[in-house]
Amino acid sequence: MSRLNYPTFPTRHGYMSEKIQLDYIHSAIAKKLLPQDAYRVAQIMSLEASNDMTKPIQFWQLFSVLGPEPMISIVSDFYRRVFRDEQWFASAFARIGGVEHHIRTQSSMWIDVMGGGPAYHGGDFRLNFHHTHNAFQVMTDKGAHLWTKLMLESLEASKGEMTDDPRVRPAINTFLSFFMGKYAEEFAFENKSVFGDTNPPVKRKINFMKMTSEAIEALTETELREALQEQGVDISKYPEKQDLVNKAQML
Repeated sequence: MSRLNYPTFPTRHGYMSEKIQLDYIHSAIAKKLLPQDAYRVAQIMSLEASNDMTKPIQFWQLFSVLGPEPMISIVSDFYRRVFRDEQWFASAFARIGGVEHHIRTQSSMWIDVMGGGPAYHGGDFRLNFHHTHNAFQVMTDKGAHLWTKLMLESLEASKGEMTDDPRVRPAINTFLSFFMGKYAEEFAFENKSVFGDTNPPVKRKINFMKMTSEAIEALTETELREALQEQGVDISKYPEKQDLVNKAQML
């Protein structure tokens, strides 16, 4: 793999990218996928993917890597499969518009959310309105199963669109998993969708030597234990949080 030099494509926030970014970060913090201070971590908040391969690509950074064409290609493949699928599923989309209509609107949503700038007019309100009033027939267990099956087929067929950066597919999977979970909660269907490996947890690297005593005391017990273990400290000798704090302050 050649040396990375992102951004390959210029980025900016769109009509819904910032809200979705913040919604995901809030959810990911609760699930311990992102650190508590993720909102203050420049690399996480940035719309540009990191050139450090050890750092995952957040889905709002995908445009900086892929640009618009791969997104349009994946979405195009997906909707052509939708319109070839069984009548029940295809008819729910056909009543709204033809295949080209869906490719245009879904592609613009992906581009907007993934850091490509204002592309999906109406933003989150439009998306919610669409699913509540137009696509409600397929916002079910059955619909989610078929949607996931066809998207997995499209992702598999579109491997060549994802560059040779191995972080791209997990970032797309994270994007799809987040939205499917969101819809499952909103429309009360069971979320069984699995798109593949998602982004690994991002842990804050703690350097006690660069922290004040007050900052060390503000860490959670879990953060203290993990950071001390990473530095080779036998934490079994420090059973209480204050013991951990004292040890950390001595380093």
